[in-house]
Amino acid sequence: MDKIIIAAGLLLIIYAFWQTVQRFRGRAKNSCCGTAEAVSVKKVDDTDPSHYPYRYTLQIDHMKCSNCARNVENLLNSMPGVWGRVDLGKKEADVRTKQSVSEAEFKTAFKDSAYTLKSCTLVSDYRS
Repeated sequence: MDKIIIAAGLLLIIYAFWQTVQRFRGRAKNSCCGTAEAVSVKKVDDTDPSHYPYRYTLQIDHMKCSNCARNVENLLNSMPGVWGRVDLGKKEADVRTKQSVSEAEFKTAFKDSAYTLKSCTLVSDYRS
């Protein structure tokens, strides 16, 4: 009986090690976002910074992988007049907008997502 328990434990350790190696090599069958495939990025048509007079830094919680970061970028870039880029390491987004956006509006955008907007700071306002 002891040998069976030891063998089962050893198999469990080998399986966990194998899954870890596969995840680091990018071959895992899933990520924290439920997919091994990269999430496609929603492109912003207007990428001229001079067209975006407002700039915000958003602190975002619950981002764990590059797919999470892309999901947040897509969420931001789907808002009208918004261009966002995410720094996963800092768990923040650099967001440029064509019009003033309140923290409540950003929170509404995040409401149905898996991510939490912790704070919203207006970094600059370049209106003429």
